[in-house]
Amino acid sequence: MRLKNKHWLAMIAMAMTAGLAQAAPGREDIVIGQVAPLTGVIAGTGDEYVAGGAAYFAHVNANGGIYGRKIRVVLKDDSYKPDQTLAQTRQLLAEDKPLALFGFVGTGNVLALNKNKVLSDAGIALLAPYTGAQDLREPMNPNIFHIRASYTDETARMVEHLHTIGLRRFAVMYQDDPFGKSGLAGAESAMQKLGLQPVARGGYDRTKPEDIDAAVAAIAPANPDAIIMVAVNRASAAFIKKMRAQGSKARLFSISVVNFKELLKNAGEENARGIGISQVMPYPYSTLVPVAREFQTLMKKYQPEKVVSYASMESFIAAKILVEAIQRSGADPTRQKIITQLDKMNSYDVGGFKVSFSPDNHVGSKFVEVTVIGRDGKLLR
Repeated sequence: MRLKNKHWLAMIAMAMTAGLAQAAPGREDIVIGQVAPLTGVIAGTGDEYVAGGAAYFAHVNANGGIYGRKIRVVLKDDSYKPDQTLAQTRQLLAEDKPLALFGFVGTGNVLALNKNKVLSDAGIALLAPYTGAQDLREPMNPNIFHIRASYTDETARMVEHLHTIGLRRFAVMYQDDPFGKSGLAGAESAMQKLGLQPVARGGYDRTKPEDIDAAVAAIAPANPDAIIMVAVNRASAAFIKKMRAQGSKARLFSISVVNFKELLKNAGEENARGIGISQVMPYPYSTLVPVAREFQTLMKKYQPEKVVSYASMESFIAAKILVEAIQRSGADPTRQKIITQLDKMNSYDVGGFKVSFSPDNHVGSKFVEVTVIGRDGKLLR
């Protein structure tokens, strides 16, 4: 298995450097570090989140790189385990000397870096972590730059939407860790503003995403009108199947980190139909938005075997932002120059999606929209 994983990682590295332009003689690569879950319970998400960024970086390299220097992404697998995120990041910083970090996945994983002051000690930016946790936004971390709305923003949008159509009895199913608790807190805060509180709460262990019996037992007897799921793909699918098997007619809403295709595959189309999913990026399955059109074109060219999804779209957008910051840093970028240029990035338009940072604000977007799984397994806006 270890050899197979190494072979697979090598294949990804080859894809990232497909069609690379030759750098100017004597010019070193621009090294970017990424630690993501390529194995473990959310390996599918990690694979997609790596692919989108890889497509854009390959495009930049094929067109001459940045000031004649090609981008080289050093990718490590943490299996979605915070201790591994910490170890792999430290190793990457010590051995590969990246100018910036990019596209890490998981609330607890990034919190582990914060707790151990890894980013501040290295004086390095981490752009676009795949998490919407409030604990990573308040207080603002000067080294972390977010391009997605928070879980608080997402759950507030869900609650407001459901309240508008007359629903009042809400429950929350959540992963019992910093990720899930952040979403739970956001949902409860949104309910309190409407004079409501959850009729039930049910958690599950992040290491056992299909063991959701305790969550079902906590929520089903309350007979809620709607249930907000702050959970990963496998846990969400298992919960949906068991709630539907018990005859629950509750409206089910999921947070953006869930992949609707995984829900369809694991919960079944009949169970998944009608489930709402909040989204924090432009719709990736249409060509109406310029960045989605560019994304689809470059994924087809540089990552043809990979999935077009919200996760791959998010990392594609993040890669565009990072390349822009590096370009603005000049021919000899440094870690601090990249942080400074990100801080100055006001209303940067990647193609129909704008991101704004400042020295006092590192939450680049609060965009949230609601999608629904419709008939024939299609995701509708």
